[in-house]
Amino acid sequence: LGEAKNLPTYPGPNKMRDCYCTVNLDQEEVFRTKIVEKSLCPFYGEDFYCEIPRTFRHLSFYIFDRDVFRRDSIIGKVAIQKEDLQKYHNRDTWFQLQHVDADSEVQGKVHLELRLSEVITDTGVVCHKLATRVLECQGLPIVNGQCDPYATVTLAGPSRQSEAKKTKVKKKTNNPHFDEVFYFEVTRPSSYNKKSHFDIEDVDEVDKMEIRVDLWNASNLKFGDEFLGELRLPLKFLRQSSSYEAWYFLQPRDNGNKSLKPDDLGSLRLNVVYTEDHVFSSDYYSPLRDILLKSADVEPVSASAAHILGEVCREKQEAAIPLVRLFLHYGRIVPFISAIANAEVKRTQDPNTIFRGNSLTSKCIDETMKLAGMHYLQVTLKPIIDEICQVHKPCEIDPVKLKDGENLENNRENLRQYVDRIFTVITKSGVSCPTVMCDIFFSLRESAAKRFQGDLDVRYTAVSSFIFLRFFAPAILSPNLFQLTPHHPDPQTSRTLTLISKTIQTLGSLSKSKSANFKESYMATFYDYFNEQKYADAVKNFLDLISSSGRRDHKSIEQPILLKEGFMIKRAQGRKRFGMKNFKKRWFRLTNHEFTYQKSKGDHPLCSIPIENILAVERLEEESFKMKNMFQVIQPERRVLYIQANNCVEAKDWIDILTKVSQCNKKRLTVYHPSAYLNGHWLCCKATADNTPGCTPCTGGLPANIQLDIDGDRETERIYSLFNLYMPKLEKMQEACGSKSVYDGPEEEEYSTFIIDDPKETYKTLKLIIEGVGTLEQEHAQYKRDKFKKTKYGSQEHPIGDKSFQTYIRQQSEISAHSI
Repeated sequence: LGEAKNLPTYPGPNKMRDCYCTVNLDQEEVFRTKIVEKSLCPFYGEDFYCEIPRTFRHLSFYIFDRDVFRRDSIIGKVAIQKEDLQKYHNRDTWFQLQHVDADSEVQGKVHLELRLSEVITDTGVVCHKLATRVLECQGLPIVNGQCDPYATVTLAGPSRQSEAKKTKVKKKTNNPHFDEVFYFEVTRPSSYNKKSHFDIEDVDEVDKMEIRVDLWNASNLKFGDEFLGELRLPLKFLRQSSSYEAWYFLQPRDNGNKSLKPDDLGSLRLNVVYTEDHVFSSDYYSPLRDILLKSADVEPVSASAAHILGEVCREKQEAAIPLVRLFLHYGRIVPFISAIANAEVKRTQDPNTIFRGNSLTSKCIDETMKLAGMHYLQVTLKPIIDEICQVHKPCEIDPVKLKDGENLENNRENLRQYVDRIFTVITKSGVSCPTVMCDIFFSLRESAAKRFQGDLDVRYTAVSSFIFLRFFAPAILSPNLFQLTPHHPDPQTSRTLTLISKTIQTLGSLSKSKSANFKESYMATFYDYFNEQKYADAVKNFLDLISSSGRRDHKSIEQPILLKEGFMIKRAQGRKRFGMKNFKKRWFRLTNHEFTYQKSKGDHPLCSIPIENILAVERLEEESFKMKNMFQVIQPERRVLYIQANNCVEAKDWIDILTKVSQCNKKRLTVYHPSAYLNGHWLCCKATADNTPGCTPCTGGLPANIQLDIDGDRETERIYSLFNLYMPKLEKMQEACGSKSVYDGPEEEEYSTFIIDDPKETYKTLKLIIEGVGTLEQEHAQYKRDKFKKTKYGSQEHPIGDKSFQTYIRQQSEISAHSI
């Protein structure tokens, strides 16, 4: 989320607005930015990443103006259809904000059955009746925290009075089952005519008729019921077949209202990266996976498949993410990074520039630290960053930016204390550094010391350029990106963290003239506090410890690590005999020791569940309590805690992390009840005893290692997709190998972008990659053809109105016509 420009002015004397932006899947909010105060061109600069846990039609972005006294008002929105996401993939785009209108905010689908039948009356003449059966709806929006839907059905025509028939209201569900039939008279009684269902004189009129289904949310408010979406079907399509049954996407109401001009509302800059992978079973990937996993052993490493991926990708980061995850999954990350780092060190001429570029090595190490070091950051930095965010001590040391009443010396002292404390916790945390990071640092240190034997400090700077510059300093600067804080810190705290981060980065860099590192004179003055030898010694001792060979296996960290916390709604567990089993909002907290909840943050826990007592964590069917995004934590003696998360992304996050921490519990269940035990029986299997074993197999099956929840097949599929995308570059690289080996002279200009140390070996690997990618491409094409044959337009998976499926059908028809 970049920035917004030219938002409409506030209709008061101030004219400025306090704006924030939300990210929504259809109408469900899954992320919210910080509030930018007093601006009509707010800059957000925030990244949000999520696995999408359900199907959706639009990815939407809403800009809100915060109002302290009333509900926040919506300024405008950007809604990108799922099938259009690829158009904007990974590039900055300005979108005009659109007017938000209740009639245009539509999601969900409806299942209908239409039957046209002839009825012979008592007098022997024939008339035609239409039976419309509204079966069910799915995925309707939650409006103001509730959804009580009903449908109205109308037969409309040019020369008839339309009458609306209404279903019953279904309370507290956005997936209502109606199953109600409504009858309409279509043609007037006439003589029986075998040729057609209609009298000749009525055919034109029938062709103009349409059946209209409107979905509404029954509201108790005086403003009336809220419109949820509509469907209009012309009757003429029933002339081919007298009965028809299908799923349809609900559509916005076309009420002829002219919305505001788009440029009245301003614009929003976004960069959306959307990937959707179809992952086959493991054996499909064996050839490509084997070539990739052998990368560490290939001589030279520049001829390996993993290195080649880094050469052809537009950005090294693109290649680093799936490569690191794949090598971590198969336990090959250390030899791979050692090999590529060693090759990079050999190419480096100046020890001062070691690992400073955005190379494949640096990106892979960044990614490994992010995955393997998340808990390490929680243990070292989280307690003190929480304190900085809560206490709000003034730490501004720039004389120009001092606020009225602030004292420069006091602020310097506050900042010095924070830097000292953070420096101490970092330099004393060596024993907690994850083994995989230590093994990588050992190989970096060895390579650098061997290459630059005259420079005694290079063994330290090679490691500090990662652990300080790329790990601790960025985590202090942006704690929300490293899951150390749930949201952006406020501007004052953010400034404090910036000053701390700058100082820690310089302390860790071990450069000779520290003060010269700062452009600002006030930072150079402040840094004089830390110019003592004891700080440099502490850094060196720390770097020695985390990069020494033969480290003992450190035991699991004894103090509890906070993994996740936040407000959710839970159902009372019925411990008191006569207690009410009602729903209450509670602050939940999960550590690697226990799962607790309390009335509000910082209170004494009302309930504590030790991790070893979590026997299963599963979704709960919506029908149980007519509530969305619910899950259950099952404990011994069939005790179950039912919890509702705020949105679908958060529910998935909680289920995943609770499952991961409890994965190795000895008494984990293999079966569970997907619904609740209510009114004397289980809603799912109707068993009456509350201790009946579950009726559905548990999902489970995630690895126990919390930070490394990786699917190797999925990462290989991602790498295949990248190779496929950059196939022209692979072919160009092949040409370059040929030209190099034939002429063995200066490289041609167009080939000089690739690193090719051994043309023969590189050519062999490229040939294997292109063959492996070609085989997988054929498998994907065959899968699509098979799916195309089996898929029915109008089915629950592909309702009528699914534009992405219509495009897909068109493409497949063209492909099959072309192949014929």
